[in-house]
Amino acid sequence: MAEISIFEDEAFTVEALLAVINEDHVVYGQLAALQLFEERGVPSLVVQIEKDGTTLNLVEAKARGGVGQVVTGDKRVLVPFNTVHLPQTFQILADEIQGIRAVGSRTELQGAQAVVNTRIEKARRQLDLTHEYQRIGAVKGQVVDADGKTVLVDIYRSFGLQKPKPFSLELGNADTDVSAHLTEVLDIQEDELGEVPSTGSRALCGKRLWNDLISHPRVRETYLNTLQAAELRGDRRQSFEFGGITWERYRGKHAGKPFVADDRAYLVPEGVPELFISAFAPADYMEVVNTEGLPYYAKLERMPFDKGVAGEAQSNPLHLCTRPLSVRELTI
Repeated sequence: MAEISIFEDEAFTVEALLAVINEDHVVYGQLAALQLFEERGVPSLVVQIEKDGTTLNLVEAKARGGVGQVVTGDKRVLVPFNTVHLPQTFQILADEIQGIRAVGSRTELQGAQAVVNTRIEKARRQLDLTHEYQRIGAVKGQVVDADGKTVLVDIYRSFGLQKPKPFSLELGNADTDVSAHLTEVLDIQEDELGEVPSTGSRALCGKRLWNDLISHPRVRETYLNTLQAAELRGDRRQSFEFGGITWERYRGKHAGKPFVADDRAYLVPEGVPELFISAFAPADYMEVVNTEGLPYYAKLERMPFDKGVAGEAQSNPLHLCTRPLSVRELTI
């Protein structure tokens, strides 16, 4: 029968738990699956972005106390962004492990590990949902907290930029030349990217805009003449290409509230290096001070009177768009 002392095993050290929580898992979140954001670890709690006019460049992370990157030219400034601390706590009581017995090849240690891994996996899924929520916030230009109100990162304000007005596709008019509107907004996006090339553009659509788009006569006629017509007759939520843009129904939501408003879409460039970044700072544990940050951390400690172990899983991200003017908000 397993005892609380089993958690003194090396299998439950910070290093071992880091391997568990950071190993390959099922990817949760549409943006994570698209790999739109480039992930990297940083050794500090602050990420600095170099701004030269409206051109923004990622600054190489340095160890705390190290020499910073030299910035030349009067117009260039460094804009600091704080990473966000996302901790979660859980408990595994002695009663939960006291009945674990060695059966066959399954040892008491393996049984305790399974209990811990299940709790950590649940914590990671909740962190994944939070990352998705903050990433779509970065696409929209403002990362907000779980309450939907508290602003964590205001990208436009931080860079001293004015957020562009939404671009209307005029889908309410059956005679609208939607393709011509798309050419116009793609030209705007291209101008904002300047000399930086992209591999294409993708629109993340809310429910109502998506339905109005695929139902519009000019769009539907073109779509039905493609090889994807069968998909339109089947699942009407399948992505498709039209007007030089890959259109995709964005489904991210929590508690019934969509992350993208029903009547909105966000047009983002694809294939632009360091356009969207996810920087991860180290946890606030002594074991990882001045190390390169990882996406997730986990740690256990014994509870008073040996009643169980208390656990924590955390992530310290900064999700950011380094060229916010290249993202365009679309409306019906």
